[in-house]
Amino acid sequence: MKKLINDPRHVVREMLEGAVARTPGQVLLSDENVVARRDFDGSRFVAPISGGGAGHEPAHAGYVGAGMLAAAVAGDVFTSPSVDAVLAALRAVGGGAGAVLIVKNYTGDRLNFGLAAEMARAEGIPVEIVTVADDVALRDTVPRDRRRGIAGTVLVHKVAGAAAAAGKHVADVAALARRAVEGLGSMGVALGSCTVPAVGHPGFDLGDDEIEYGLGIHGEPGVRRGRIDTCDVLVAGMLEPIVADLHLARGQRVALLVNGLGATPPMELDIVLRSALGWLRGRGIDVVRAWSGSQLTALDMPGCSLSVMKVDDELLALLDAPSDAPSWPRGGAVNTDPIRHMPPKAVTDSPGGAPSPAGLRIRDAAFAAAKALVAAEDELTELDGKAGDGDLGASMRRGSEAVLALGDGTWRSPEHALRAMADAMRRAIGGSSGPFYATALTRAARELAGKDEPSARDWHAAFVAAIQAIGELGGAKPGDRTMLDALHPAAQALGRELEAGRPLSLMLAAMVEAASEGAEATAAMEARAGRASYLGDRAAGIPDGGAVAVTVWLGAVASSF
Repeated sequence: MKKLINDPRHVVREMLEGAVARTPGQVLLSDENVVARRDFDGSRFVAPISGGGAGHEPAHAGYVGAGMLAAAVAGDVFTSPSVDAVLAALRAVGGGAGAVLIVKNYTGDRLNFGLAAEMARAEGIPVEIVTVADDVALRDTVPRDRRRGIAGTVLVHKVAGAAAAAGKHVADVAALARRAVEGLGSMGVALGSCTVPAVGHPGFDLGDDEIEYGLGIHGEPGVRRGRIDTCDVLVAGMLEPIVADLHLARGQRVALLVNGLGATPPMELDIVLRSALGWLRGRGIDVVRAWSGSQLTALDMPGCSLSVMKVDDELLALLDAPSDAPSWPRGGAVNTDPIRHMPPKAVTDSPGGAPSPAGLRIRDAAFAAAKALVAAEDELTELDGKAGDGDLGASMRRGSEAVLALGDGTWRSPEHALRAMADAMRRAIGGSSGPFYATALTRAARELAGKDEPSARDWHAAFVAAIQAIGELGGAKPGDRTMLDALHPAAQALGRELEAGRPLSLMLAAMVEAASEGAEATAAMEARAGRASYLGDRAAGIPDGGAVAVTVWLGAVASSF
């Protein structure tokens, strides 16, 4: 287990001390793990209070602030806080206006929060309890009032907090929170387990192609195990039971929360959001607010949950009300016109025209090179992952597929063919590979301008010009452990064979051999350019992926002739 902690027994307290240190509007009680609003006046405003076991960060302390919670109570990791801790929170922020305890439906939480509420009432603090049981994964297993409370709880925090900030009576705040709960459903999937610091190993094991449907938020397995699938399929599997459980009809307005479970990057959560919006809209459900982010997590669990809440004008206004709680994502407005359609580009170079003989030879060579790069994707990805960022294989595949998609008009002349390939690769490949190949092909096209049947010397000049363009663009030179270490010796070999008057087959073979030797030699070079230059000795013994890619496509070009 690798964790950035000191002693597993003290992680909760030390975490809260760090969180409060960056939030001036909060205080941490000296004798209990309770985070409270510094300026809260319980005599005038109802105090919304929530909490539970630690490990769900940023919940629950992250939602302590104006317009949300007055206090949050933390237990040990995945363990309900004690009665004394909950009572300390009630005494710290509860007053004559009363308090509303928002409790996730777990036995320990219900018992400890419930007993603390009774004790606070005996001390004269009016207390209402709102229980969140939004996990629809259990809809066919247990009665509604026995379901777990999961990520939808965050939306209930917001509704109750805004209602309290508006000065509503304790019974009214609780009633609005319960209305939010009644129209709320959540469902999650896990791609793996989490590791509790005090345990030191994952709570369950999943195969490489397995996921858990309907997990809780305490590292426990889900209600069933399935196979990993596309995001669209997984999202549909989560939304279908939610929509059925809430009886959502066409035209129903809802708020959507895409929640990361702790180890899911924003990239994936936004892909999930896109899928969920499309699925719900496709069924006529009106998503009027949407958020994505890690809001109520399970430590370092990979996966996500979806929460859908019915809204009306009153609930929507409460969701939109301002809050300075540090972890409330704010916003939520849904972009109804997200795509800007650009006007058609002016045509300056007609794509028409029949392929020329030289163009057809280029097409055959280009297609052979592209197919070889597609076939080598896994090899290039693995190689680049050892001394780069691991995207080379995918980049080469995207560029190759773009070249393979070029139409017949592309091949009407060598110059036009190279320019079209440059444009295709520039558009298809991000990172550094796209600009390098596009620049090389553009420079080579310029060298062949007006030459419908280039000679071998013309091609050599174009090849040299292309290599020079790569060096100028990237600032590298032979010996820096880059693609140039395969390209440069290949060009030199071609030049020598030309001067010797060798047949085409021998010239091509010499080029491929020189490129292969150059690529192999990069394994012993010190990287002075590209991402491998950041690795120092860790890149030693590993050939440069860009140089190896050159040998792949150059070998295919040679074979095509």
